[in-house]
Amino acid sequence: MKYTKIKELKKLPNNPRTIKNLDFEKLCASIQNNPDYFEARPLILSDRTGELIIIAGNQRYEAAQHLKLKEVPTYLLKDLTEEREKEIIIRDNISNGEWDWDKLANDWDSVDLKDWGLDVWQAPEDVDYSILDDEDETDSQLEDMAGGVKKAIQIEFEPDHYEDAAAIVKYWRERDAYIGKMILDFLTAERDK
Repeated sequence: MKYTKIKELKKLPNNPRTIKNLDFEKLCASIQNNPDYFEARPLILSDRTGELIIIAGNQRYEAAQHLKLKEVPTYLLKDLTEEREKEIIIRDNISNGEWDWDKLANDWDSVDLKDWGLDVWQAPEDVDYSILDDEDETDSQLEDMAGGVKKAIQIEFEPDHYEDAAAIVKYWRERDAYIGKMILDFLTAERDK
């Protein structure tokens, strides 16, 4: 890792990532308030074209420019092919893993989480919860509301079956078929053989 002058760096042309205003403001605040963390996650550079192109960290670069920083932490990956650059660009922006929302809700402060950039659920302040006071009436109203609501189940496919599955689902959806019932009928018939 080394610090490089911002004016020596070039943004990735046609960067597939964007950032919205509120998220950009949060990113700027994070860089300003946590310079050690910014240093621990340097901008990743490639010199394949003869210029120092940012292949990971373009939004942090924009935030650093906005904050009028003169230098930023960088790490140069040498001798990359264009294909390897593309792989790194995508891998850098994929979030592997999922949040355990129960642990977050029970062990973490929601205000801190929100300040750090995590979208957390908050109950709106203007909601009238008085309907919940009458349990029998609430159950009846919930049953009425659930009557027309469809539910979903995720089905995994092996990579070599995925395209066929997507095509057949599209085919039946275009014909307004109720795919869930079709699957249920088929699987029930198979089970009952």
